[in-house]
Amino acid sequence: MRVDLFDFDLPDERIALRPAEPRDSARLLVVDPNAESHLSDHRVGDLTSFLQAGDALVFNDTKVIPAQLEGIRHRDGAGGQQVSATLHMRIGPNRWKAFARPGKRIKQDDRISFGHSGESCFLGSLDATVEEKGEAGEVTLLFDLSGPALDEAIAAVGHIPLPPYIAAKRPEDERDRADYQTIYAREEGAVAAPTAGLHFTPGLFEALDRAGIERHFVTLHVGAGTFLPVKADDTADHRMHLESGTVSAATAARLNAVKANGGRIVCVGTTSLRLIESAAEESGEIRAWSGATGIFITPGYRFKAVDMLMTNFHLPRSTLFMLVSAFSGLDTMRAAYDHAIQTGYRFYSYGDASLLFRKD
Repeated sequence: MRVDLFDFDLPDERIALRPAEPRDSARLLVVDPNAESHLSDHRVGDLTSFLQAGDALVFNDTKVIPAQLEGIRHRDGAGGQQVSATLHMRIGPNRWKAFARPGKRIKQDDRISFGHSGESCFLGSLDATVEEKGEAGEVTLLFDLSGPALDEAIAAVGHIPLPPYIAAKRPEDERDRADYQTIYAREEGAVAAPTAGLHFTPGLFEALDRAGIERHFVTLHVGAGTFLPVKADDTADHRMHLESGTVSAATAARLNAVKANGGRIVCVGTTSLRLIESAAEESGEIRAWSGATGIFITPGYRFKAVDMLMTNFHLPRSTLFMLVSAFSGLDTMRAAYDHAIQTGYRFYSYGDASLLFRKD
């Protein structure tokens, strides 16, 4: 499909720079392409009104790490150039895939000393070798530290990698360490938050419990590739970056039981949806699953397991806007986004949410 079909104009003032307070006071646009009236305006706190006892919410329990690293590049004994690396997928105890800047100047076998403003850090240094250089600024970094020692060093010197549309307007601060994390984050490894989950509070969880709504957790470590624009003119020419995830056998069995009993699977966030669809058979049965997924969902995709999706508002020409268009229909989602823009909804990671019904 042509990528320009997924384009739209978004005024700058619609980009949220801070989350709603309290989190569940954010606006919620309910989009039902199968109803006579497709769109209705609500609050996230109203979520239970659109769910039924026996439905199951699926959350991504990944935890954002301070994966933005600043350092100094060294080559042949010389150094001095400031470089930046955004870790996006761990591939070993001491190896990470990363997006590096300035990408063109970094070479294989370069040494990089990471730390605040390029100064030495954790036990003297956090050093890495550029083991491999890929396309579009992607590199493989081989760190001198490994395992928990590397994790501690990254936590000590790294920064929360705010999305570029926020970072361009203000610097990261201490509030972001809490704001850019779900209340149920548990499994460390994400570069970006599963942002639909940012709207949930303990009070909303209690309301869901009282309504008989089940909660289940999967893990997909969101990579920095989620922020990359689609540069191709046709969706067939776009390559997704891989993200690693896990669906446990117990969670798969419980979700299959929900479907067998007439309940609906409601994914909180596109990351949960992509993982569940990766783990689902053509029959709709969800299996235990672990690995890397690069699933790319565009209109025409047949959803196998997911019935509803709660998600934030996404960038134009993005793979995520393509995904929601596949879920609820391109015309419906273009109308929904136009309504959201005209009525003052807040967009992107810290913005408002939508609750999407799957198009029949």
